[in-house]
Amino acid sequence: MKQTLTNSIALIAVAGPPGSGKTTWITQFLRDPQRPLFYCCPGMGSGSVDQAQIAYRFPGVHLLPEHQTPQIFADLPAQALVYLELGFHLDLTSPSLASLPCQRVAVLPAGLKESDWHDWADEVIPGNDLTVPAPNNLPELWRSPLTGQVFDAPSLDELLIELTGGAYGQVQRVKGIFELPDGRAFLVDFAEGLPGIAYTELNIPRWLEGRPDRFSGIEVVGWNLERATIAQTLLAGCLSEGAIAHHQEQYKSLISSETDQAETILA
Repeated sequence: MKQTLTNSIALIAVAGPPGSGKTTWITQFLRDPQRPLFYCCPGMGSGSVDQAQIAYRFPGVHLLPEHQTPQIFADLPAQALVYLELGFHLDLTSPSLASLPCQRVAVLPAGLKESDWHDWADEVIPGNDLTVPAPNNLPELWRSPLTGQVFDAPSLDELLIELTGGAYGQVQRVKGIFELPDGRAFLVDFAEGLPGIAYTELNIPRWLEGRPDRFSGIEVVGWNLERATIAQTLLAGCLSEGAIAHHQEQYKSLISSETDQAETILA
């Protein structure tokens, strides 16, 4: 959809089933320097993976606190463009959402021809080709903050393969931000019906001084989730203080050595 520059604030509400591509659709518009850009993901609080990845990937985008959603136009600058990402767990007919003066966009699988999202939307965008749960069989959402935790890459791979393979319940969607011992942070994305688990390195500074003091976390959508077992398995895959310090010293030494070599070559 092409966005046009106007003299008024514009609100785009985006809804659809988990994994349909809502965040992906929104992010293609977040590099527009022509007007102030805002993002909000109501119902997720401050521990939203999508909110965090937007902040990391698009530092010029302003994040709106959730409590501002009903008065979203109150204090925004002229020509502001606001993207409101609505999760599957929200009631689109609730008074607080129904009263918002917005353009409604539904990102839906092409094979889905009728749904409450179709009835709600002003525009339907083809999204990922996924199986959509019946309205009377909606999945549950489990999430956990992981800030300060660091994962060994092979252990994280094994954990995610087990999780998405059904070892702890039927999983439809996994989205998370994970820290690795070399200081890098990765966005992890899985949707049932799409191939594999996607790992995207976030373009943020490496953290090589103790436990990372920036958001990381995981969100799991599915049925009959063994929440306690998932949490225990995650904790078992986290590195200790000593292991983190050891890895960080190794990577800092490696970086220092590479820098010295480069300076010698240029001398």
